[in-house]
Amino acid sequence: MPKLLLQAAAAVADRRWYGSGGRRGYLPLRHPPHVAPGRFTACLLAVAAVTTTFALALTLHRPDLSSAAAYAASPRGGGGAGYAVVINTWKRYDLLRRSVAHYSGCGGVDAVHVVWSEPEEPTEELRGSVLNCSDGGGAGVRFVINAEDSLNNRFRPIQGLTTDAIFSVDDDLIVPCSTLRFAFAVWQSAPSAMVGFVPRMHWLADPGSNAKEYRYGSWWSVWWTGTYSMVLSKASFFHRQYLDLYTNRMLPSIRDYVNENRNCEDIAMSFLVANVTGSPPIWVQGGHTEVPFRDVTAGRIFEIGSSGISSLKGHDLQRSKCLNTFSAMYGHMPLVATRVKAVDSRTSWFW
Repeated sequence: MPKLLLQAAAAVADRRWYGSGGRRGYLPLRHPPHVAPGRFTACLLAVAAVTTTFALALTLHRPDLSSAAAYAASPRGGGGAGYAVVINTWKRYDLLRRSVAHYSGCGGVDAVHVVWSEPEEPTEELRGSVLNCSDGGGAGVRFVINAEDSLNNRFRPIQGLTTDAIFSVDDDLIVPCSTLRFAFAVWQSAPSAMVGFVPRMHWLADPGSNAKEYRYGSWWSVWWTGTYSMVLSKASFFHRQYLDLYTNRMLPSIRDYVNENRNCEDIAMSFLVANVTGSPPIWVQGGHTEVPFRDVTAGRIFEIGSSGISSLKGHDLQRSKCLNTFSAMYGHMPLVATRVKAVDSRTSWFW
């Protein structure tokens, strides 16, 4: 199976432990100062398709990392047994049924876990209608019931996971099975990375200033510059060990901030992974479009809802505030920008 290897080396000269109030964590040396977007090296990953199979391998080399960092940065294997789909949902039952029906039928899906955070547990009628979506030989479906309403719930460890790979997705996003298989293959070759379909960027608000104040770059800034530093957890693969790191080892003040502001849990996860690996995520081309759900056979990703947090007024301003708050909590900006994009050459004329 032909592979294209891209080696991204990021040295760490020191990692020191710190603690307060009985809590301990890890803090790497600061990354070099932020580089303006135009100075990032553009990399094109051309994925060869010789037969009906191919592979893209991205090897991320890091020095020995101790304790919690090494725990996530050197995951066991590449999750070859398949992957679990974790659907985050909130009072959109029709969308949930459609999402479960779709993902439970995709090849490679080991199980579908529905993260439930509503005050009342799902009714027996809803449970039955959702569980029946997987009839006909599809993956098993189970509800993960949480006692409190929190955006952090989507990253709580899940009992009974049998795969290393997790595909985290919102209930209103449909990724075609073939596109999902490609992204999973990319993740298998870089299991420490976040691999996803929705890229975003952090920019310096004033590149000429000594003050490190950041602003959130939405899809249009990524489209215009080709540069990104995050892939949102609304549609991304990552290793299940990050669930434990997020819930049990990440700074509690970050989770508290997410609860108080009801936003930015996805940015918090991006910070966590970047802080552990010192490397950027991987954006997989998926033809994402914000149009009503139609046919997913052409490889395009569809949003089938429009009532999420991102539709609220002032969303980007709130996200910029999250970037600055989290970077202050970490003591540096861990996000790493890149222009690398993984493209399936079998389905694209231009790659």
